[in-house]
Amino acid sequence: MNKDFHGEISPPIYIVSGGKGLAGDAVVQSILIQFPNNKVPVIIVPDVLDQAKMDEVIARALSTNGVIVHTMVDPEVRKMLVKSCIQSGVNHIDLVGNLSDYLANLLNTKPISKPGLYRLSHIAYFRRVEAIDFTLKVDDGQNPEKITQADIVLTGVSRTGKTPLSVYLAMFGWKVANVPLVPGIEPPQGLFNADPRRVFGLNISPIYLIAQRANRVKSLHLDSDTDYINRRKVAEELECARRIFAKGGFTEIQITNKPIESSANEILNILTSRFDQEKWKMSED
Repeated sequence: MNKDFHGEISPPIYIVSGGKGLAGDAVVQSILIQFPNNKVPVIIVPDVLDQAKMDEVIARALSTNGVIVHTMVDPEVRKMLVKSCIQSGVNHIDLVGNLSDYLANLLNTKPISKPGLYRLSHIAYFRRVEAIDFTLKVDDGQNPEKITQADIVLTGVSRTGKTPLSVYLAMFGWKVANVPLVPGIEPPQGLFNADPRRVFGLNISPIYLIAQRANRVKSLHLDSDTDYINRRKVAEELECARRIFAKGGFTEIQITNKPIESSANEILNILTSRFDQEKWKMSED
């Protein structure tokens, strides 16, 4: 149960939008930050465009004693929501209506009233944010069920630089999943369910890999007598990884002594040669 710093139950704030609700969330969060240690739940309810969805969120707000903060740019939809809130006795705060009406009168013109225009005009920024969020959630084998949703899938043994390369690519708007190959553990099925044209196996020379792993063993004060840096075991591990690459039909990328930027450019060049320009992403906004 959520409580604020006075020890009282904090009713949730429902951000209701005909788009994705990001603008409303930004406003609400900028205000909430002025109240340190608050525990007010903020729930974004996007794509509310009809009476049924309005009734649903109003019922939720009514049952939790919550407040609806809305950013409806369509005047008719906004009127529907306001009317429904009043009829149901739910508190509501309009972040758009008054200013939109003022500008319509001032400029003597009607607004376009299309949800999501701000998002569309800043699509590159939002893609980066979403890509980074996705990539961190699927880092190092987490949430394997999401692998098939990635624009790019990286796989390889430990210390082949999967995470830094994933994050670097995500900074440019690509959703990246990285899947570690661990001796004795079968890779997740999602790795083989993904489009093999999107999957890249990272290969590295045994000597360079052992050097990378030795530094990690030293920094963590681990036992140096371990299979993790044993030459024969490392060679076997790399050979097993290459068999997995071949099994899945994945593209092998050599990353030995190669900066992240070069590896990223190589991957992106391969992808753009396989797919139409800017159409190889799994989802477009």
